[in-house]
Amino acid sequence: MNERIHDLKDTKCVIFDMDGVIIDSEFLHKKAYYETFASIGIDVSEQLYKTITGSSTINVFQKVIAYFDLDQDAEALVLDKRRRYVDYFKNDPTLHLVSGVEDIIKYFYGKGITLVLASSASMPNIERVFARFSLNQYFTVKISGADLSQSKPHPEIFTKAASLGNTAPNNCVVIEDSDNGIQAANDAGIFVFGYKNPMSADQSLDNSNCIISKFDELKQYI
Repeated sequence: MNERIHDLKDTKCVIFDMDGVIIDSEFLHKKAYYETFASIGIDVSEQLYKTITGSSTINVFQKVIAYFDLDQDAEALVLDKRRRYVDYFKNDPTLHLVSGVEDIIKYFYGKGITLVLASSASMPNIERVFARFSLNQYFTVKISGADLSQSKPHPEIFTKAASLGNTAPNNCVVIEDSDNGIQAANDAGIFVFGYKNPMSADQSLDNSNCIISKFDELKQYI
């Protein structure tokens, strides 16, 4: 157990990832990605896909283009993938919040803790999720990694989240389900809970400060 776990009662700001933490949408993103990969004739292995999970869409396609030495426009691929994802999002009535996350959001909000969303998703996708599940009332700030110069595992998004949340990094915690996101939190100097989402079983969470399987577990720390 990380030694800082005992100091989390002083937490002033909780920074949430979105896909795989707030909404169980990783499978939709994966379907959209693999359809886009197939459309340009490449076979992305599970091992390679694991290394890009949690990164912004533009970063994913830039890495894939470099890996396969492709003559493709990354921006065009981003638009193609997003179009596919939006179609799935709009037409899948089973899409739901991750179990227990709405309760823990309300728990933190009720304690007066600042809530910040820091996701690699595009802002239009973030807004779709927050509108569909009525989450705007709880969050002070929403940040899209697609609008930043660097993508997870770079710490920029979490450094900015702490700044916009008006909270020092040592009074923040991050909740992440991807190894890239956890690395970003590590490098931002922020305590990070690794959420073991069954839909993200390919992520080790090894570098998290504490691994949780249910959001209720957070109440014993914060």
